[in-house]
Amino acid sequence: MSTTTRRALIVVDIQRDFCEGGALPVAGGQAIAERIADYVRDHHDNFDLVITTRDWHEGDNDNGGHFAKPGTEPNYRTSWPVHCVQNTEGAQYEPAIAAISDLIDAEILKGQGEPGYSGFSGASKDGQTLDQLLADANITEAQVVGLVTGLCVRATAIDARQHGYRSVVLLDLCQGISDAAAFAGIQKMLDADVVVRFAEPHPAH
Repeated sequence: MSTTTRRALIVVDIQRDFCEGGALPVAGGQAIAERIADYVRDHHDNFDLVITTRDWHEGDNDNGGHFAKPGTEPNYRTSWPVHCVQNTEGAQYEPAIAAISDLIDAEILKGQGEPGYSGFSGASKDGQTLDQLLADANITEAQVVGLVTGLCVRATAIDARQHGYRSVVLLDLCQGISDAAAFAGIQKMLDADVVVRFAEPHPAH
């Protein structure tokens, strides 16, 4: 039985609405986008598959209560301002990630009519789930980066572990809403047997 490790990098939700100037911005989002883009350029050959996920919410409904109903305030735990609506500017990748599109092997669209926190809840445009993409490539380890640490990164990483992959989160390539929210998410990931560490140092240029 082969013990070869085959790795996938999953880049979670680096979209305009989640970065500075967007509908639901995270401080440091643009900087993380640039850091991840540099990392993918430098380390692309270390991965057998590079996959991005995108929130791709429907614009004519509340996506399973994910969007706060008109006239009500979001609670920022289970309900949120309208964001990442399909085919809007806010749903597009942050420019740093859009610039490395040639290095991306597949894309998962999630949250179509539902909250869709985990990449494993979505599918590619041709209907393949994240689990199917990983299994078809014989992936054994999923490394997860992106936005935000305590929500979609956490959900994706925990689901990766529950689907039988070694799951690794690269903390310095993630950004949380706040330190407290990030720490809570990290604890949940550790409890679920997710490996949490920093990325390998970038090679010298």
